[in-house]
Amino acid sequence: MNYKTIARLLGLLLIGVSVFMATAIVFAVHSDGIRSIVTFSVASAITAGAGLLLYMPSRKEKVSIHPREAIAVVTLGWIAISLFGGIPYMIDGTLTNPADAFFESASGFTTTGSSVMTDIESSSRSILYWRSLTQWLGGMGIIVLFIAILPQLGVGAKHLFKSEVPGPITETLKPKLKQTSSILWKIYIGFTATLLVSLMLAGMSFFDALCHSLTCMATGGFSTMNMSIAHYDSAAIDVILTFFMLFAGINFGLYYVLTRGRIKDFVSNVEFQVYIAVNVVAILLIALNIMGRHPNFFEALRYASFQTLSVSTATGFVTDNFDRYPSFSKILMVVLMFMGGSAGSTAGGIKVSRIVILVKAAYNEIYKAFHPHAVFAVKVGKQVIDETIIRSVLIFVGVFILSWVVGTLVMASMGLDMATAASSVVACMSNVGPGLARVGAIENFAFIPWGGKLFLSFMMILGRLELFTVLVLLIPDFWRR
Repeated sequence: MNYKTIARLLGLLLIGVSVFMATAIVFAVHSDGIRSIVTFSVASAITAGAGLLLYMPSRKEKVSIHPREAIAVVTLGWIAISLFGGIPYMIDGTLTNPADAFFESASGFTTTGSSVMTDIESSSRSILYWRSLTQWLGGMGIIVLFIAILPQLGVGAKHLFKSEVPGPITETLKPKLKQTSSILWKIYIGFTATLLVSLMLAGMSFFDALCHSLTCMATGGFSTMNMSIAHYDSAAIDVILTFFMLFAGINFGLYYVLTRGRIKDFVSNVEFQVYIAVNVVAILLIALNIMGRHPNFFEALRYASFQTLSVSTATGFVTDNFDRYPSFSKILMVVLMFMGGSAGSTAGGIKVSRIVILVKAAYNEIYKAFHPHAVFAVKVGKQVIDETIIRSVLIFVGVFILSWVVGTLVMASMGLDMATAASSVVACMSNVGPGLARVGAIENFAFIPWGGKLFLSFMMILGRLELFTVLVLLIPDFWRR
């Protein structure tokens, strides 16, 4: 284990975060005044200072990144940015408890969207902007951005990329990983800019449109309003965000395929087809189930479409209190929380590609029960899935469910009722944001004890980095030279 390399890269990461943190000073100067200017000046200086302390001692050494170093950098990096990202909340006085500040920051960077802020609209614009920016940075992946803008990291970039990018199969779009990272971020920025303009045309102010564009494309769900998107009560805004949440849940690599004119490859992608089909069916079922809450089917369809995609893509925006939906709809939404969006998207959850592989592998095993001598390969589209990938998918799903069960028991031990405990854990692990009951659509996480907030923050990072990248750090042998 090369600890100097780890320290150097963590230092660079914190320096980069401090630069983004300093951009909030623009809003502090324009709208908030001296207190916010001081808040972000001091916070960015502290973050940059910590980064320099880590970077300077090993700045002249050659960067040598192997799988173990990459895993350590990614996991420790996400913990570090969550810690330092919480500093503005504390200096500003928005959140005075360190556990609250860490929770809000971790919820931002992991694009979870769970919040402990009880009156969002009373916060300064610079705080609301920073809160939204943390989600946007975390959406495509701060490490992926790191790879795109830093000088050549050599083979180490591959290990960093694989440790952060979600999904069972991590493919690159270009031979050079730096190019792949750059392409992904350009697509991400393009969507964000398009959404910004669209929301402004629909009637949002520039500031609100900016913040919601950042959090929508990240499938993060932080809003500048206490009632989230329900505050606007606008069909146009609902429709725009519904489509962009749908877009954000698709593998961003497919958009590159689309830009190359390969429309057939885009449409024929199995994960894309399943993702669309599952969401369309879920929307129709929920719309039919909640018709009694709305004047007509089209109104029910509007709210069902928004809330279904908000949950399935792990965005967490709210236009309707789905905690009051009939049991059928709530159960279906919990299932969608577990499933999540596509691999290679900004969405959370187990991922559609894993569900597809799991179902196909299960079908083969059932078929073998009455054709014991038959040999079948698991195929997704034209691609034959290797046995090692199938095994890793089965293990991942098993560990995900086990982690949820253990997490639910931990939260229940703190006095939470079953619905609150179970939904809070899956909402944080799948990076959805709102859950059910006391952490439902119009509630927040402020009432949870500080120990529970720290535990749920850990579950957010665990889910965002897809379990094993985090869990391997708990094995003592991992740290031995």
